Amino acid sequence: MIKTNYENGHFAETIALWFLRFCGYHLVKRNFVVKRGTGAGEIDLIMTKGRKIIFFEVKKRKTYNLAAEAITIKNQMRVVKSSAVFLQQFPKYASYQVQYDAILFSSYHFFPRHIQNAWRVM
Repeated sequence: MIKTNYENGHFAETIALWFLRFCGYHLVKRNFVVKRGTGAGEIDLIMTKGRKIIFFEVKKRKTYNLAAEAITIKNQMRVVKSSAVFLQQFPKYASYQVQYDAILFSSYHFFPRHIQNAWRVM
């Protein structure tokens, strides 16, 4: 049975979620979506660890490098804009340190690759 891109993505997000929980992260929100026309989009996972709030982009491709390349500047900016909306809607996280991480999956490996501080906002 062939899986759709949505099913593959959802499966990768689920594995990423369990991997991160095992590493001590706590789920705040999964698939946070900002309405269309804002220049924002969806954040795959929002988690905390200590006083950090981390916005995760999850990508699955044939190789880790292709997954990393799929997180374009445009994609990063959408996540940043969405994270700003999230922080406005949930001010209790305003004092947290913000971080943007990536979880990469390869078709050849079961375990994800976690890239901390995958990009930064200037």
